[in-house]
Amino acid sequence: MSRAANVAILGWAVRALAVLGVSACLASASLAHEVRPAYLDLKEESPGTFDVLFKTPMVGDLRLWLGVGFSGQVQSLTPVTSRTTGDALVQTWRIRASEGLAGHDVRIVGLENTISDALLRVEFADGRSWDQRLTPAAPAATVPAAQSGSGVAATYFSLGVEHILLGYDHLLFVLGLFLLTSTFRQMAGAITAFTAAHSITLAAATLGLVRVPPKPVEAIIALSIAFLAVEIVRERSGKAGIAARAPWIVAFAFGLLHGFGFAGALNEIGMPAGHIPIALFFFNVGVEAGQLLFVAAVMGLAAAVRSARLPLPSWATLVPPYLIGSLAMAWFVQRVFAF
Repeated sequence: MSRAANVAILGWAVRALAVLGVSACLASASLAHEVRPAYLDLKEESPGTFDVLFKTPMVGDLRLWLGVGFSGQVQSLTPVTSRTTGDALVQTWRIRASEGLAGHDVRIVGLENTISDALLRVEFADGRSWDQRLTPAAPAATVPAAQSGSGVAATYFSLGVEHILLGYDHLLFVLGLFLLTSTFRQMAGAITAFTAAHSITLAAATLGLVRVPPKPVEAIIALSIAFLAVEIVRERSGKAGIAARAPWIVAFAFGLLHGFGFAGALNEIGMPAGHIPIALFFFNVGVEAGQLLFVAAVMGLAAAVRSARLPLPSWATLVPPYLIGSLAMAWFVQRVFAF
């Protein structure tokens, strides 16, 4: 087969993939930041009596069908009260555990049939607390008498990794930085600036030093991704803008904004009493670990594409930024209408 025929076939394949990618991206736009853990809080008001708060994520009118189960003798003292917050169903009621909860199992019923996780928190009347991440593979856990700092660290580290790897808009911004930088030094500088910036605002917002409304932040985060897409197109057209000339500046500026997005997720989960510095630090470390895993995967894919030496048409390099920009604008419109 001639080179021209190969290029024509490859061009058709790239166009087909682009159309499929746009369709898939737009179809999944409403799921950005919607793959969040469920949350179960058991707060002891008096010995053996607990107030229950159970939050399950929603997308529109759909929610995860989950319940709460206990291995010990537990009696409901009040009926379940339900309310929606726009992106979650919140259920509250009161229970009495005649033998207490320590040493007994707490289960998220139905979690094994999902791909979501859940955060379980038990707050005892004497000020102690215990946090545990539940997964589809391990939907139940035994409540101990107390929790160590290492247990909090492990729980919040895994939550940080999960949040960044399921935070598609944050990953798309990182991908945009990767496509915009031409050298490893540029990329390392941009990623470092992004990390430093969102670490600052994550800590400030989580500790209550700064308060920013979450919905406008999420909309502007989508615009930051669209801005990067435009800058990539300009750079590949020979009209490099500030993002191509000084990517670390743009990464730092928008990183401050993305930090508020991370803080919004962490505020939804909540912080364990007595272990707030540990939880905050290891959540952030988990975010960075997940981010590095993503960058390593993208670098590996880029190296594989370069080694294949496929005869791509000149316009093929514009497919990624157009896909990124289309998805970002779909998110922006969706988030503005959610105000």
